[in-house]
Amino acid sequence: MLEKHTPASTSEFTDTASPLHIAAEADALVEQAQIQPLSDGGLMTSRLLSEALSKVPHHHDAQLLNEQLNQMFVPRWHFPMLADTDRNSAYAKAIAAKVQHGDIVLDIGSGAGLTAMLAARAGAKHVYAVEHQPLIAAAAKRVIAANGLSDRVTVINKWSHNIVVGEDIPEKADVVLSEIVDSNLLGEGALATLKHAMTTLAKPNARAIPERGTLMAQLVESDALVAQWRPQLAEGFDLSAFHHFAKVAQVTPNDATACPLRALGPAKALFHFDFADPNIFPEHTSAELPCLQDGTIHAVLVSFEMELAPGISVSNGLQSKGHWGRTAYLLDQATPANIDTSVLIVAQHDATKLSLCVESIKAPAIIEAPTGANVMWNSSRATMPQANKQAQL
Repeated sequence: MLEKHTPASTSEFTDTASPLHIAAEADALVEQAQIQPLSDGGLMTSRLLSEALSKVPHHHDAQLLNEQLNQMFVPRWHFPMLADTDRNSAYAKAIAAKVQHGDIVLDIGSGAGLTAMLAARAGAKHVYAVEHQPLIAAAAKRVIAANGLSDRVTVINKWSHNIVVGEDIPEKADVVLSEIVDSNLLGEGALATLKHAMTTLAKPNARAIPERGTLMAQLVESDALVAQWRPQLAEGFDLSAFHHFAKVAQVTPNDATACPLRALGPAKALFHFDFADPNIFPEHTSAELPCLQDGTIHAVLVSFEMELAPGISVSNGLQSKGHWGRTAYLLDQATPANIDTSVLIVAQHDATKLSLCVESIKAPAIIEAPTGANVMWNSSRATMPQANKQAQL
């Protein structure tokens, strides 16, 4: 356990132009930062390091510790998300369509404050931007101030579940705005968070952005994806006994570029989510995924489509160029397929995580004839049960 010390401040040091004295002051601030507890989300540590770097910008330890702190508390996906022009444009259009002049808007998971500022621009009377991470909340305040909107956007550094109407916000919201989904719409606790917000923090018949989402699955082919996640040989050694760890591939946008995914059939809906009235109970479903062309089935790809407002949506499907990743459930064995092939899958979620497994594969089978010649067994479809049981995500 780190011992708690009273943070040093600039006033405790003799202000002198001597480079040695300035370096000593910076060293002392870094030492304080190194032992500062992080129970405040890194705020005091960040202040100490900023002060040290203001004295000695090239201070090696201060630079390294500051970067470590930022990576610890500010997830790296924030940056490609903010650079996602398609996502930003869709949210801007949806917010302009649904926020009315004089609305009170609750923006949950505001991050840098972009969606909150879009709501203010759309005519909201006031926007309450909820961001639980202290470093991010502090930065959002600076962003909002820099854009001249501090009088219309208030940043609340809390979990939305802890917000009290009449204390943190003066009245319930007309609009609940959020972007707290992951690549499966579930991983950031969106359903439970929005259920609480819509029932406790919003007025009756309040509007929600996004409105709804659909989770889908389809069969895909990608030799490159399999080679990346399940390399068969390395320097002549067989690595296949290690492959059972690679059941679920998290496919980043860069991965999708390096390892193109080819659709073998259409995406079929697994689950529908109503973000204005979320169901937080577990769900279970099965779906038969068809193959509509020749190829090799390597994985079941899960993607989503999210409707922000009528006619305005975002997606992480195969044609999407946005920042969201995708999830691919790898088959245990690559399976040759044609138009007569289908795969039965079972999918489940507990409102926070998704699991998926392949229950069976139906396809014409090739049978080795006694003479050694191959003949097609075309009288029926062969069923191979339990082809690819997948671990929970």
